[in-house]
Amino acid sequence: MWKTTARRMTIMVPQIVLLSILVFLLAKAMPGDALTGLLDPSIDPAALDEQRERLGLNNPWYVQYWDWAVKALHGDFGQSFRFKMPVSDLIGQRMTNTVWLSLLTLALTYLIAIPLGIISGRYHDTWADRAITGYTYLGFAAPLFIFALILLWVFGFHLGWFPTEGSVAPGTASGSLAYVMSKIYHILLPALSMALITTVTTVQYLRSEIIDTKQKDFIITARAKGASESRVYNRHILRNSLLPIAAFFGYEITGLIGGTVFIESIFSYPGMGQLFLSSISLRDFSVVTALVLLYGAASILGALLSDTILSFVDPRIRIK
Repeated sequence: MWKTTARRMTIMVPQIVLLSILVFLLAKAMPGDALTGLLDPSIDPAALDEQRERLGLNNPWYVQYWDWAVKALHGDFGQSFRFKMPVSDLIGQRMTNTVWLSLLTLALTYLIAIPLGIISGRYHDTWADRAITGYTYLGFAAPLFIFALILLWVFGFHLGWFPTEGSVAPGTASGSLAYVMSKIYHILLPALSMALITTVTTVQYLRSEIIDTKQKDFIITARAKGASESRVYNRHILRNSLLPIAAFFGYEITGLIGGTVFIESIFSYPGMGQLFLSSISLRDFSVVTALVLLYGAASILGALLSDTILSFVDPRIRIK
């Protein structure tokens, strides 16, 4: 297992380097630059060129990339032109909200998916299985942003059960119990909106694993030896079916990355996703490049985590 992990970590380094180059070039390919739209249109063009020269925006792309990469290795992603503060501090302020949103979504995903997958797989071809399968088909067909907008309108605006924006009620004292409860109250609907869609893949995957495992020879042998049905399911079928789900954990994390961008924008939730979209529209390149690099690195680490878990539960794929 350790050889597999070490090999994957070695491959991960050039992947992150290549990702950083692509991210930087794509940001530079965007129309305008960091000063576009932020200065008075009547300013002297010579002064504008002088400002670009001072910021190094006229240097060749490889010079700009090298300067940016060296600083990024030390945790310095530059200055946000829009928010007038270091990018690392700005992302740090938003990261906590996004992490809590992702963790709650992940918890709700497995709390919903595992029971539904077990019921659907154990009692397949029954009315319960058909109902659950219909729900998964609906989840596959419904775009996340449309589903989230419907939940926001129904439970936020129409019924008024949940807040429609923000991450905490204004005026709540930080660190108090009321503050924690307000954070949970604000995060519940966005997390549930994303979990109800992301859960369908895990439900279908677990259902297929259970149905496939029920037909294997060792299950038939266990039943032939007189093992009770509950023992067959709990000790043999369910245990073997959950192993691939555990290996899928890392890819669930990467799937949350794209989801949080839409969810935070829809619910006006102050996280990294909302910051990412606003930075694109404002051409705040230093923030955009840092966030895309962070998202890409998280995706690579998620894949590494899944491969590590899979090599732990399935010795056949380990490097000898």
